[in-house]
Amino acid sequence: MRVLIIGGGGREHAIAAKVAQSSRVKEIFCAPGNAGINKYANCVDIGVMEFQKLAEFAEKKQIDLTIVGPDDPLVAGIVDIFEAKNLKVFGPRKKAAILEGSKAFSKDIMKKYNIPTAAYETFDSPEEAVAYLSECAYPIVLKADGLALGKGVLICNTYEEAKAGVRTIMLDKQFGSAGDKLVIEEFMRGREVSVLAFCDGTDIAVMTSAQDHKRAKDGDQGLNTGGMGTFSPSPFYTEEVHAFCLEQLYKPTMKAMQAEGRDFTGILFFGLMLTEKGPKVLEYNARFGDPETQVVLPRMKNDIIDVMEACIEGRLKEITLEFEDNAAVCVILASAGYPEHYEKGYLINGLDRIKTEDGCYAFHAGTKQTEEGIVTNGGRVLGITATGSNLKEARKKAYEAVSLIDYKNKYMRNDIGKAIDEA
Repeated sequence: MRVLIIGGGGREHAIAAKVAQSSRVKEIFCAPGNAGINKYANCVDIGVMEFQKLAEFAEKKQIDLTIVGPDDPLVAGIVDIFEAKNLKVFGPRKKAAILEGSKAFSKDIMKKYNIPTAAYETFDSPEEAVAYLSECAYPIVLKADGLALGKGVLICNTYEEAKAGVRTIMLDKQFGSAGDKLVIEEFMRGREVSVLAFCDGTDIAVMTSAQDHKRAKDGDQGLNTGGMGTFSPSPFYTEEVHAFCLEQLYKPTMKAMQAEGRDFTGILFFGLMLTEKGPKVLEYNARFGDPETQVVLPRMKNDIIDVMEACIEGRLKEITLEFEDNAAVCVILASAGYPEHYEKGYLINGLDRIKTEDGCYAFHAGTKQTEEGIVTNGGRVLGITATGSNLKEARKKAYEAVSLIDYKNKYMRNDIGKAIDEA
């Protein structure tokens, strides 16, 4: 098979590494890819939103399967365009990807079908939002309705903070048109868990659990980011929790989307909060999480091509997902200043010292190949992942591997998975 992967971040690097393990694959392309993905794939200079060019490339190269990584092209309908040309593609169609594309839509679905989530209200008017906030209990959560690179969520501790947050999202348009509509949500307390699942429109196959660290600084301080590191599995996601989630959250979501005429095929990401009153849905994503993918896929035993084809062909029931009885930790190496202002173009040293045979991986997120070597080219630069027999060992290995990499303005959190170490 010839496979095309769309995207150019750490998630797509992890997908490419997994696809490369398949005995059924002879050639991989990635558009646009990055300096690490080119180890497995031929990188093609086509942007993720250039749908016609991507489809023409897939036809010309006789691509057997296209895998869409990021949210933007999915929400904008890339799958529909590929399907119209009879090209096999893995990901949800536009009318299903709205589950991530609009937080207001996803919250309304949860309310309509009694899927446990936080209480909320939706606003088109900043004045009405501010009036509502004057009567709220704090802390409170503000969410830009649309896609905002995982950053469009503000947790506000006071009315003044919340009022400023409305201004930031709806008037200053910090997240662009994603902030045209605002969701105001009750603040839930508990453990966060990320759970990814393969879906074929009817059935769902749930992967192993993970936990992301969203805030930029140690101790969960600082601004929200796309994710500063992950570990898998979460010790808090027990068999009992899984059984509840399967019957009360996962299956009902699939059935709800079917009932709405929006059958979901692809990857459905459940952001969960394990509250005192039981697990609740924080958010949905319509694709692999980043950086959750970097700890989940290295632990998966299945041939990913077999699973994806089963999803597309509506026979996911035939697949039993299997994962290694181990653990993985991913530490994101970023550029100082991320998620706000940061500089690019610094030479990265030490990548050749990360060995996959040692259970360590350097997944490239924001890198670029130059004549001088590989340089930084984004806010999140690398995801250094390590596997171990347990979380403590995986964490130790990950931070040892991190110390082998050097570049100017290197920044990271030092406490990824630390709370588990100490538990």
